[in-house]
Amino acid sequence: MKRRRFLQALPLTLAAAPAYALKHELGITTGSFVRHLVETAHPGKLRLLDLPRLMRDELDMRVIDLMTATLVSMEPGYLDQLRQAAADAGCVLTNLKMNQKGLDLAAADENLRRESIAVYCRTIDAAAQLGVRWVRPLPGPAAPDLKRLAASYRELIDYAGEKGIGVLIENFGWMQGAPDAIPHIIQAVGPDLKSQPDTGNWTDAVRYDGLTKAFPYAVSCDFKARDLAADGTHAAYDLKRCFDIGWQSGFRGPWCFEHFHTDLAQLFREMGVLRDMLRSWIKVSAP
Repeated sequence: MKRRRFLQALPLTLAAAPAYALKHELGITTGSFVRHLVETAHPGKLRLLDLPRLMRDELDMRVIDLMTATLVSMEPGYLDQLRQAAADAGCVLTNLKMNQKGLDLAAADENLRRESIAVYCRTIDAAAQLGVRWVRPLPGPAAPDLKRLAASYRELIDYAGEKGIGVLIENFGWMQGAPDAIPHIIQAVGPDLKSQPDTGNWTDAVRYDGLTKAFPYAVSCDFKARDLAADGTHAAYDLKRCFDIGWQSGFRGPWCFEHFHTDLAQLFREMGVLRDMLRSWIKVSAP
């Protein structure tokens, strides 16, 4: 198969493949670029439609984890453009983080809970058009009523499942100081809810405990780094320990970098540092 035809077929193949198809894969979350994204390209800024090509040409990575706030539109025409841009670059769109504000799947107000489910279902329709394999609802603002939350997740899981999409949970908001939250919610909802641990979204006191408890349920990971020093070191917390916890749990990827910098060119350079770091760890760890 010619290279272009192979690369165009690759995202659809990966989207339909088992989890091991993403073994050892590295990528990015589009939230990393939120302050740099524009609808019309100009110097020092970036169009989301151009990101897949830059991922392959400048970063040699192909996994893209999307966030709703980074999409110019959820109209079908734009979603088709984005999916095609990923296909042309040989990238795969793996997940859509549904970050709409003001929603709460565990709301005591039944009208808000139903509206939250409805908004997420419409977003799942968009996710299906993009061809992603997972969606992640945004956790509510406070520790939830577990029965209401589980019922809402079940509705989303059933709706998404009809479209071949799975549902993820990420440590965010109230969960950042609650290392048991992810396994407890998955136990209440059922094993078809999977986790997407974020290495940065923990209080320091519970980070490694939280990761240890979340990674056994993981199918994707937001590998978040804070500020990197000039020599590539990371003082905020131990990135290697975060990686080791995931690896020892049996998680093999995809590892999606979430990282921020005010300068776009420097952000790409630091993404490259993180890429090389993880690739070296995977090479040593892999049998």
